[in-house]
Amino acid sequence: MEMVIFFLFAALAVGSALVVVLHRNPVYSTLSLVLTLISLAVLFVLLGAPFIAALQVLIYTGAIVVLFLFVVMLLNIGREEASGERGLLQKVAAGVGALALLAFVALAYWGAYGTREVGPLTEDFVSLEVLATQLFSDYLLAFELVGLLLLVAVIAATVLAARLGNTPGGGESDPALPEAGEEGI
Repeated sequence: MEMVIFFLFAALAVGSALVVVLHRNPVYSTLSLVLTLISLAVLFVLLGAPFIAALQVLIYTGAIVVLFLFVVMLLNIGREEASGERGLLQKVAAGVGALALLAFVALAYWGAYGTREVGPLTEDFVSLEVLATQLFSDYLLAFELVGLLLLVAVIAATVLAARLGNTPGGGESDPALPEAGEEGI
């Protein structure tokens, strides 16, 4: 039964991830990202890491995706129509890039795990104490940089939306406020 659940949620994660990348509407892509992240949380539970699964749902699905959706709606992104020639060139370049990335990941995986057998997960590998110790000692700089990057992204999206004259409600900006480039800003 465990294998059936694994294959079901693995297929669901891959399928919804493809929708995230291929769909033209950014709102549908963001909502499909929610499904991808929830499917990954189920896979974490199957791996014996329920705490990581809970973090996946709470932080990524609950906070980060809501932030993405807020930024998408704040920017009021419209559909961009590209010419057929440029679109074809971009698709070919994206395909070549995807194949190169896949080859790089396969080589890295083979170099790390290709010649040795991977053992089962132990309690020490998935314990909260070990995770917290590594996160706040070995990976503290990376943890803080990700938080700073998210803060900068929110500020940049807000500034960009204000310069474009959009408000979160989708209407025009207040005419009493000076536009970007005018005196007072």
